[in-house]
Amino acid sequence: MSAMAVLGWRTLWSLFVCFTVLRTNALSVTMSESTMEVVRGDYIILPCSFSTYSPLSRLNIIWTLAPFSSPESPFQVIVYDHGQIIEDPSLIGRVGFTDLPLRADIMINDTRVSDAGVYRCMVNNPPEAADPGIGELLLTVLVAPSLPACRWDGEVDAGGSVTLSCSVAEGIPTPEIRWDKLNPEEISLPINMEGELSGSVQIINVSAQTSGLYRCSASNLLGTENCYINLSIYSGSESSSGILQGVLLTLSMSLMLSALLVLVTWLHRTGRDGRWRVSKGEEEEEEGYNEIRYTPSLIKRSFV
Repeated sequence: MSAMAVLGWRTLWSLFVCFTVLRTNALSVTMSESTMEVVRGDYIILPCSFSTYSPLSRLNIIWTLAPFSSPESPFQVIVYDHGQIIEDPSLIGRVGFTDLPLRADIMINDTRVSDAGVYRCMVNNPPEAADPGIGELLLTVLVAPSLPACRWDGEVDAGGSVTLSCSVAEGIPTPEIRWDKLNPEEISLPINMEGELSGSVQIINVSAQTSGLYRCSASNLLGTENCYINLSIYSGSESSSGILQGVLLTLSMSLMLSALLVLVTWLHRTGRDGRWRVSKGEEEEEEGYNEIRYTPSLIKRSFV
């Protein structure tokens, strides 16, 4: 093999080794978790580590969030650039780096539902690889079910139809809704879901046995909230009995009023008769007195 050929091979080998070393020493980013969960109101640390062989004087870290509510509109959560930290205005006081400049982890406290989504950690440390290292993590914010609202609609007379409805305002994961009759014995009722957060039960041809206490439950892994309805069904015999009692009460009151009217009339007449007798007696008494008074005068005149 000629000297030129040997030199050529050595040159190619040197280029290959240099290229391999550069590839090996390129900046890399590692996310120890790909999905995480946090209860609303708690804090959480999102991990992001990186390896680099260059000085950290030009280190640049950018965290972005694509919220579940608008995944097509990602925004910058926090940035570290040349020793300066810039936070998104909506997250000031709630987000920060935990171990700069050795790691790119961030902490979010007082978590909210709006914090849920896909987070991306991008690290760049010139003059290393031109393309920044990128890691991705999905964060879910868990929310306990809110207190459900119970209501009913329909006819509570025997033979009618009643619908029991229940709805809950929030809960992550989506709460499971169920209806149960609690007494005289506990029975699970088939439910018709109306969207993810509300469900109803329809009871047809109701009877006295339908009466009782009903409970709606909204449950997820964070807990259970309940609301209740006390349902009373009126049978036909109860209605007839109520009507009969009303009629008897009306008759009783009519008789009492009639008796009172008779009594008042009798007292009025008795009072008038009494006054008439007194007046007549006074007139007779006055006439007798006049006779006694004037008789002596007449007698005296007869002897004059």
